[in-house]
Order: sequence, then C-alpha cells, then structure tokens
Amino acid sequence: MPTGGPISGARTSVRIVVVGDRGTGKSSLIAAAAAETFRQEVPPVLPPTRLPAIIIPIMFQLSSSTPRPVCGCSLENRGRLAEELKRADAVVLTYACDQPSTLNRLSSFWLQELRRLEIKAPVIVAGCKLDRRTEEYNLSIEMVPLMQQFREIETCIECSAANMLQIQEVFYFAQKAVLHPTAPLFDQETQTLRPRCMRALKRIFVLCDHDMDGILNDDELNEFQVKCFNALLQPAEIVGVKRVVQEKLPEGALFGFSASVELTSEAVEFLKGIFSTFDDDKDGVLRESELEDLFSTAPESPWNEAPYKDAVGRTPLRGISLSGFLSEWALMTSLDPAQSIANLIYIGYHCNAASALHITRRRIVDRKKQQTERNVFQCFVFGPKSAGKSALLMSLLGRPFSENYVPTTTQQYIVNVIDRHMGNKKTLILREVPEDGVKKLLSNKESLAACDVAVFVYDSSSEYSFKGATELLSYVARQGEESGFGMPSLLIAAKNDLGSNPTVNKDSAKICLDMGIDAPIPVSVKERDLNDVFSRIVNAAEHPHLSVPETELGRSQKRYRQLVNRALMCISVGAAATFVGLAAYRAYAARKNASSFLLASCSLRLLNSDVIAGLLRKWDSFEGYLLAMWSNEPTGIRQRV
Repeated sequence: MPTGGPISGARTSVRIVVVGDRGTGKSSLIAAAAAETFRQEVPPVLPPTRLPAIIIPIMFQLSSSTPRPVCGCSLENRGRLAEELKRADAVVLTYACDQPSTLNRLSSFWLQELRRLEIKAPVIVAGCKLDRRTEEYNLSIEMVPLMQQFREIETCIECSAANMLQIQEVFYFAQKAVLHPTAPLFDQETQTLRPRCMRALKRIFVLCDHDMDGILNDDELNEFQVKCFNALLQPAEIVGVKRVVQEKLPEGALFGFSASVELTSEAVEFLKGIFSTFDDDKDGVLRESELEDLFSTAPESPWNEAPYKDAVGRTPLRGISLSGFLSEWALMTSLDPAQSIANLIYIGYHCNAASALHITRRRIVDRKKQQTERNVFQCFVFGPKSAGKSALLMSLLGRPFSENYVPTTTQQYIVNVIDRHMGNKKTLILREVPEDGVKKLLSNKESLAACDVAVFVYDSSSEYSFKGATELLSYVARQGEESGFGMPSLLIAAKNDLGSNPTVNKDSAKICLDMGIDAPIPVSVKERDLNDVFSRIVNAAEHPHLSVPETELGRSQKRYRQLVNRALMCISVGAAATFVGLAAYRAYAARKNASSFLLASCSLRLLNSDVIAGLLRKWDSFEGYLLAMWSNEPTGIRQRV
C-alpha cells in the first residue's frame, strides 16, 4: 500500500520518487539538490539519496527510476518502477523543457501509468533544463488543462540544474504536499471544500466577527491576519483581498450577505473637488465635453453604457449637476465596487483605496436593531406590463410624462437624491424589474439580498393589473421568507387620474391587512401628483422591520416555530419546577420529625434560607467542577459544553 496517506507530527522523513523519460534531467535534479551545485557528470540512475537538512527542514529519501519508454522497457524494469512508486510519499514527474515530446508523454503515459498502478501519492510536475529552452512559452496554457484533467497534480514548476534555478523549490513543494496535504480540506473531484473544513472555517469566521454583523471589517480581517501570520495587511492588500473575493463570488457577495457598499465621506469630498475642477465655467453643471475631460485618464468613460447612461437627470444639453454626478458614483459603487474604485484611481484618487469604500451592516441586522445607518437605498420596482413602472422611475428625475408606451424588456436603473428631515439627504436607486424577468431574477437565492424595499405598481383602474401586482407581491414575499431576505414592501396605485376601481380599492385594503403592510399609495405621474411617494419609500427603507409582508404559508410556519419554542420553554420551566419541588420535599423530609407543624403551616410556599444556601452550594460545586475541567482538559470540556 502506498505511503502517501496522512502524515503525523512525528514524521522525520519523506520518500520521494523522481520519474520521467530518459534524458529529462532526473539525476541532475537530485544531484543538484543534494550537492547544492551543478554536476556535469552524474550516473544515469542514482541510489537513494538523502538531502541535507539545511536545504529543507525535513530529511528526504529520494529514489530515481529511469525506465525506458513503454515499447523498450523490460518487465523487470517495469516491476521495479511499480515497486518504487508504491513506496513513495510523493512523486516528482519530470519532462525536459527543450523537448516538447516529453511534456506530451506526461498525459499519454506517465499519469495514466500512475492511475493504473493506483498510486495515491501527490504528484509534482517538474520541467527540467529550463536553461535550454529557446522559444517563447506560457506555462499556464499547457499546465492548466493538464491539472484539470489529472487532479492528483499538486504543483507544476520549471527548474534548471545548470543554473541552480528553483531546484530546492521542487522538493519543497513535494514535502509540502506530504506534510500539509490538501485532500482532508479540499475535494479534488467536486472542486469544493470538505464539510468538516467548511465547519471549521465558519467557526473561525464567527470567532473573528466580534460585532457579530456577519461581515469581517478591515480591523477584524487584520486581527485574523495577525493571529495566523503575525503580520498586518496593508490597506492596498485589503483591497486586493476584497477584489479577489468579489471576482470569485456572485454580485454582492464580497461584502457579506445582504450588505452594501457606499462611498466614504473622504471619497465624496474628493469627487466634489474633482467636479469643481472640471467645471470650467463654474455653472454647477458638467457639460459632456467637461465630463469627457474628467474621464480622459480612464480607459473609457464608465457612464456611456447601461445601466449608467440614462440613470440620472441631465440638462437639455446633456450636462450633469453635482447631485447627478454624485448619484452616478453612488450607483456604480452599489452595483460594482471594484469598477468604482478603479475609476476613482483613474481620475486621481491618491489615498488608500480602502478609505474610499464603506461596507454597511447587513440588512438582517438592521431589521433586528430596527434601524439602519445606510445612506444609499436600493428599491426593486415590480409590476405587470403597462402598470406605470417606467413612468414612476422617470418621475424620480423630474422628467415629463409621455403618452407613448414603450414596454421595458431589460432591467433599468434610476438614481437621485431625496431630501429628508433636518437637511439630511439619502440616495434612492430605483431598479425596474420587467414582469417577464421576475422568475429569472429570483432564481438566484441571493437576488433579494440587495433590496432595501420593494414596491409593486399597478394600474388603479384595472382589476387585471391589480391582480398581477398582488400575485407578484405574494411570490416575492414568499421568496423573501424562504431566503431570509424579506424586505419592507409597498403597493403603489398608479394612474390615479383615470379613476380608481371600487373593487380594486376593496380588495387592496384586504390584502394589505392580511399581509401586514401599509395601504396602497395613490399616485398620478401624468398630473404630477406623486403623494410624496419617494420619501415614503425611503422612510420604509429606514425602518426595515416594518411593512414586511407575510404570506399565509410563512405565517403558518412562524406559528409552528412559536409553538415549538413555547413547548421547549414549558419543558424547561417544568424541569426547573421539578428540581425546586424535589429540593423542597427533601428539606421537608429532613425536618419532618422535629418541626412538622411549622412546615405544614408554611405549606411549601417559600423555601427557607438553608435550602437556598444548599442549592447555591451545589451550583458552586458544579461551577468549580467546570473550572477545574476547563483548566485540566480544555478541549474535552469545550466539546462537552
């Protein structure tokens, strides 16, 4: 049986077998590692060689097998090869960098042979004779497909014995693959972390998440870094970490489930200064030419395409005000933080990239605390066709009503600043979701994580439109209950100028009462009677625990959970009552002969001080036991607790 299994802490040697076609540099590789210098003449097959400890902390036994190609290899040599490989802790598989045919032989023969022999040891692919390569070569182009096909390959590396280039690294990676195997942590077949590894990582995350908001902020991330590596991350490195995570995870997942990203006050002040600098005529508006100058140091203007192109209000000459300018940046930061950071740097932001972004608290935490600290809110706008969704979005920018109906086929965004009480300002992003795109959007379980508030628009004169809106309300509310991303929801009765339908009025009142949300907000974009709808949307977002719709199924599940919790509470209270009653009975029995009349008159309504003191002494003993167990056997007591 091969010895490539888990390695204990007492392991003092690792056996590595170096194999490959004749002339690929196996013996030179081993000899150079052992002597720390290149030898011109080496025997074709080296005996087991022990590397000096000063090269690598662990001593190695290295064997070099030099079989001929399959067609010319004797059965005796094949048998010896198999015996050597089955004793290996790790296999170094060589090819010659100046002989492409030897690289092809890795997949056509060597790796297939290792599988045929059922070798479980990790494999390090080493390209030798790097000094002899004469043509341009991209290692990743060749090796990535090879490593995807043969998951047993741990690392690919190229080296040169003649130049003593990366010789020690070859054996370091072989040692690392044995002493620190990835197999217990990562399943190569499914390309996923193993369940126990996931549980361990989640526990580490919980231990580092001191404020328990479900996100590692910069300080918590740095504390983790210091504990693991005894070194702080630099601000640029923190941004790099976040960027890598964002590239690997779905939209929004970088900053924790249902968290969002906003620009810091430092970044906003920088943008205000940039706006003033490029506003040549100081009219408070950036003309298109001035905006092009502002982004002339970027690869391209980021706002020439959807979703940014028509997302803010513009002057008749396509100029943009400071409010619109900052709104565009808020939208880009919310949708694509990495792009926002990149463009900030392009236009001259010289401070730490980390100082430009603020990661907000998770929405689920906001609901528990019944308040939010966000300044940018994203509102999803749902509704059936021809309900008035697009007209509502355009009214946020003050655009005039148009009688021409153009159905929305893709999601669109509108963003503007909303004035609040005491001069406070909030940025509101409206995201219109076409009726045909709702199911596709909600097929992603995390899609509602970005939603602060949802509105459902319907034509108040049409029963059909109202029915479509309420069906969407029920569907989205149920998705929110299942995913844990429930959000405040509002019904908007649009086209109020057409006259409301009495049946719709009656049914809407009942549905709002049943689902626990506010009454519909009547609006008429045509008559510019908006009924302060956008402030009311922001108000709902600022109170994330209110107006969250409940479906009948969700309500039933909630009642079931409450019933279970009550049952568990009753069991706990009953157990406590039994314990107290037993203690009282024992006290009564002990004193029965001496003071039966006194105890009978008390009728067990009160426990005397002796009983209470006795109970406390028992607890003190148990507490002392816990402390003793913890100090003597911390791991065992933690597992028991």
